[in-house]
Amino acid sequence: MTFSVQATPKDAASWLELAVRCEQAGFDTLQVPDHPGSCAAPSVALAAAAAVTSRIRLGAYVSNAGVREPIHLAVDVATLDVISGGRARLGLGAGHTPAEWQAIGKERPTVAGRVDRCIAVAEAVQALLAGDTVTRDEPHLTMIEAKLETPRPVQERIPLTIGTANSRILRWAGAHADVVGLSGLGRTLADGHRHEARWRTTQVDQQVEHVVTGAGGRTDPPQLEALVQIVEITDDAEAAAAPHAEELGMPVAELLEAPFVLIGTVAEIRAAMVRNEKRWGITRYAIRAAVLDAVEQLMV
Repeated sequence: MTFSVQATPKDAASWLELAVRCEQAGFDTLQVPDHPGSCAAPSVALAAAAAVTSRIRLGAYVSNAGVREPIHLAVDVATLDVISGGRARLGLGAGHTPAEWQAIGKERPTVAGRVDRCIAVAEAVQALLAGDTVTRDEPHLTMIEAKLETPRPVQERIPLTIGTANSRILRWAGAHADVVGLSGLGRTLADGHRHEARWRTTQVDQQVEHVVTGAGGRTDPPQLEALVQIVEITDDAEAAAAPHAEELGMPVAELLEAPFVLIGTVAEIRAAMVRNEKRWGITRYAIRAAVLDAVEQLMV
């Protein structure tokens, strides 16, 4: 199983300490969320982390394709790849927070519009990183002879992670991404940031099926990664899960089966991860820095 850490810097010293710790502990990737105006700039934070590490991969989890332009995304990830010696990852999602569109003077598009834009941006960024000149004149993306002349990335292909629960993006990611981040997130709630949870086993079945359908006959299908929202090591998993299950309106037993939740003893959580791989093919987990101590116990 592979673990990645999502975190954002609060100060220089603790951020660099965290980067070193994550690398030494064996985490695959250090990831920074991308919510302009409410968290650190991923490219700057990850460049600083690159300077004190040598093996851990680095990427945004995930950049909002709705408010980011392809040429800027391509320049950022190519620069990070150069600075890190070929350790950059490209992470993209459709975005959901209305304030991020308002901040650039736009209204958040419909779900269909955000999906169209996300797929178009992902295609354009990959083309730019490959050295192509890109022109697109579409309702959701306009580019005129865009080209990433310099810096050129170190990696021949920068790995692409798509984070989503949308069916159409899941199918596209199945065909094109290296990692599909299963977010388990549904409709955006009234606060403009939180979501309904799509954590029931049948819902996860459907999400994975979309990826499998998109992958078709790929000889190298994408890896599946779950965005973990709750981690708790405890001798009483049912008691620990009960308040979360009540809040979400789910039976406790079904909550404990969700790949977005890791609750129980170390042995119970490891067994759950084995079940997740057998049922869904999930082999990667993205966790938050706040639960680093607990997750490190799972990695021993």
